Amino acid sequence: MDEITQNYKLDGELLNIHTYPDPILTQVADEVTDFDDNLKKLCKDMLYTMYHAPGIGLAAPQVGIGKRIFVIDVDYTREETSEGSGEYTLSNFNPQIFVNPVIKNKEGQISYQEGCLSLPGVYEDVKRFENISVDFQDTDGNSHSIDASELFSICIQHENDHLDGIVFIEKLSPLKRNFFKKKLIKAKKQKNHNL
Repeated sequence: MDEITQNYKLDGELLNIHTYPDPILTQVADEVTDFDDNLKKLCKDMLYTMYHAPGIGLAAPQVGIGKRIFVIDVDYTREETSEGSGEYTLSNFNPQIFVNPVIKNKEGQISYQEGCLSLPGVYEDVKRFENISVDFQDTDGNSHSIDASELFSICIQHENDHLDGIVFIEKLSPLKRNFFKKKLIKAKKQKNHNL
C-alpha cells in the first residue's frame, strides 16, 4: 500500500460531488499525462471524499475534474459508533486508484442494484460483465493489470463509465431513464430554488 492510500483517512480535502444533470458528467474525460504531486493530492482527496460521502467508488468527473481517474474500495466497513449518533467508524480499508484504465476480456453477465453519488436517491438493477481484466496506471505512471469479478468488476465498470461521460441511468430502459432524469432535474431545480 503506498503513502496515498495509507493516509486517505487521516487527512484530505472534501471535494464537491457534482450531481446530475451537471454537464461534466456527460463529457469524455482526458487521459492523464502528468504524474505529479497534483495527481497524488487529487487521488488522496478523492479517496477522502468517497469514504465520507459514503460510497465505494468515485470518478474524477464527479468532482469536476475531466481526467481518466477513479478510486474504489469495495471492502471497507462503516459502522455507527452508537445508534442515532450520526458518527461512524471506518475499518478494513482496501483503497485502489486507477489512472487511465482500459477494460478488457469482458465475460459473463451479472445484475446488481447500483446507486451513484452523482444520482442521489436513485437505485436500479443494471446488467454488467461479471468478470473483466483492467490495464491501468498508478499515480507514479507505472502500468498494472488485474482481473476483477462480481462487485469489484461492477464498481470498476460503473466508475469507468463516468470517464466516458455515462451515468448508470443511461443503461436503463427508455421509460425508466426518462422517469429518473425528470426526477433528478426537478430535485436539482428545487434544491437551487431553496438556496
